[in-house]
Parts: sequence; C-alpha cells; structure tokens
Amino acid sequence: MQVRGAKVVAAVMVRDVAARKRAEDALAGEITKLGGQGVPMYTISMDNVPTREGETQTRAAVEAVGAQGLVVMRPVDVNHRSRATETIASNDMYGGYWGGYYGIGWADPWVDKNPDVQTDIVVTVETYVFSLPQNKLVWSGTSETTNPKNAEKLTLQLAQESAAELRRLGLLAN
Repeated sequence: MQVRGAKVVAAVMVRDVAARKRAEDALAGEITKLGGQGVPMYTISMDNVPTREGETQTRAAVEAVGAQGLVVMRPVDVNHRSRATETIASNDMYGGYWGGYYGIGWADPWVDKNPDVQTDIVVTVETYVFSLPQNKLVWSGTSETTNPKNAEKLTLQLAQESAAELRRLGLLAN
C-alpha cells in the first residue's frame, strides 16, 4: 500500500466526542507529516453505531472522499496491576555483626516486613492500518502504556509512534 499523496482516514474509536476529535486530528496530522493526506474520520462521519446501517453510511462517506487507506486506533483494555515491592526496614544497620546486624538479622525477617503495594493503571491500545481499495489489513500493532498522565498526550504519542513504525515499514514515506 503506497499512500504518498493519497487520502488516509484517521479513526479513533472512543465514545467521548471531544477526545475523539482531538485524537483523530493528532493522528491525521502525523499521517500528513509523513506524506499522506490525513483526514480525521469525524470530518466525514460522526457515526459510531456498530450496526450494518452505520457501517454502510460510514463506508459511503469514506469512499466519497476517495480515501485509499485507514488507520484506526482503539483502546481495548484499561486495568489495574498491583505489584509488591520489599523495602529494607529503616532500622537496618549493617556496620557490624555484633550490636547491629545480629539482632536485626534474627528479628527482621519475621517482623516489620509488610510489602509496599503499588497499583499501576495499564492502558492497551490496538492500531490497525487498512488498504481500502483491497479492503485488507496491512499492519497491526498493540501497545501498552503504564500510568499515562493525560489521555490526549498518550494519543498523540501513540499516533507519532505508529506513524514512525509505518514509515519504517515503508507503508508511509516522507
């Protein structure tokens, strides 16, 4: 699939309309930087209804603009992962065996060893690239991000990284 100069639709499947627009603008911008003509999906279809009728209407709108490709991103999982970390007790003294380590060494493994538990938020996003004339998947990728601070910045970062990978693979050329 060669998209240099071709229209490539940028779709981000999230229900929040404002977030979708910002994300599709960011993704379309990255596609344009790499030689395609990025077109945010919301500018041609705001339909997000997963029915046959919704698909038919969206397909007609995409075909009407003459798009040759489509890059779609979708968050597929947000979960919490807990991990325990062990810390050395604050009273550990290793200067000498007598009067220091001896007492702590015998006592510490059995007391005062509650692990610290940290909970991370892990967001998984899938990215697919389709050639529309062939209606074929030409590339897919999945990314995991731990503790993202900002959804908009995460989307921009993923758009940039996906576009760079597509360029590396020769699917987008600048």
